[in-house]
Amino acid sequence: MSRRLAIFLLFSAAYFLSYFYRSANAVIAPDLTAELGLDASRLGLMTSLFFAAFAAAQLPLGVGLDRWGARWVTPGLMWFGVAGSLRFGAAEAFGPLAAGRALIGAGMAGVLMGSLKIFSAWFSPRRFATVSGLLVGLGSLGALLAATPLAWVNRAVGWRAVFLGGGAITAAVAVAIMLVARNAPGGASLPAAGPVADGGLRQVFADRRFWRLAPLNFFVVGTLLSFQGLWGGPYLFDVLRLDDVAAGNLLLGLSGGATAGYLVSGWLSDRFGLQRAIVLASSLFILAQLGLAARPPLILTGALYVLFGVTGAFNIMVLAHARALFPPHLTGRVITAVNLFGIGGTFLLQWVSGLVIGAFPQDAAGHYPPAAFTTALLLTAAGGALALLWYNTLRVGKTHP
Repeated sequence: MSRRLAIFLLFSAAYFLSYFYRSANAVIAPDLTAELGLDASRLGLMTSLFFAAFAAAQLPLGVGLDRWGARWVTPGLMWFGVAGSLRFGAAEAFGPLAAGRALIGAGMAGVLMGSLKIFSAWFSPRRFATVSGLLVGLGSLGALLAATPLAWVNRAVGWRAVFLGGGAITAAVAVAIMLVARNAPGGASLPAAGPVADGGLRQVFADRRFWRLAPLNFFVVGTLLSFQGLWGGPYLFDVLRLDDVAAGNLLLGLSGGATAGYLVSGWLSDRFGLQRAIVLASSLFILAQLGLAARPPLILTGALYVLFGVTGAFNIMVLAHARALFPPHLTGRVITAVNLFGIGGTFLLQWVSGLVIGAFPQDAAGHYPPAAFTTALLLTAAGGALALLWYNTLRVGKTHP
């Protein structure tokens, strides 16, 4: 096996784990609620801490990737994920559970950005969007595992065993990356990071094009991951009154749609243009939210879950667009800065959605009313529409190979 292929597979495996962790709570939410006494607001806060820690790591991560490379930075952070997975699996109260969730988020913070950074050295610029889409497509299979298969495993051995085992697997992948990966082919050095690290960040944040990209990433990534990772499950439990396996089947459709979207997004963007593909996909993503807000029947809900996943997955092309607009020595910083808004959006939207849903009274069985989920979906759809209009004013100008 070539080193290029080995690097691709190892970083895809790490992203698989990241996607599994971020998505798992949608299926195990009833168990967490019952076992630890969580209401919607605490469940939303605890789950969103993954993304809060993830977001907090993004800016220093970008500087670290540009200076030391993904071979060391990505697996170094993954050890926090190992500790967090073990802590989460052993938690007996809200505090330790939340701490474990935050540690998992910090541990997974360097996976996607590290992958894009190392791929920019190992793959040609003309293949970057395609390879990025393949990476996230394969990695997003972790969300498929966190749907119906997780519901089965949870019934068999419980969610605690799942997270304890996940810690061991995460440790194995981190070690493999350190042993196998190289930051650049043939021992080549990384592109110069520049004499002053924060100068690169000032250059990124001072560029008007960055501020066309960031809000769209906030709402597309934020809405996709907050719904896929948590609220897509309670929507099915409370609005359609499905059990965990039936809900897992629809979440499997959503995650399968996201995997398909990731796999084709780069190919379509390379052929028809990044901006055109992003605008079309984001428009359909907003329509999917509006459709779910209308509380359709089961068969249409399943179709909308698939559409939600396929179109939301095109968010990875916003990172590819950012990479094309800025010079190579800023690659790490610009993609982590854009990603900061996406992951920060997930943290805020997942938490705020919990506050919105939790503001409605529960029935005797502990279910929230359909209107609670409609309200949350209308809020994210409105924000996404405004961000898309703002993004569409972007004029590409100079791009970088």
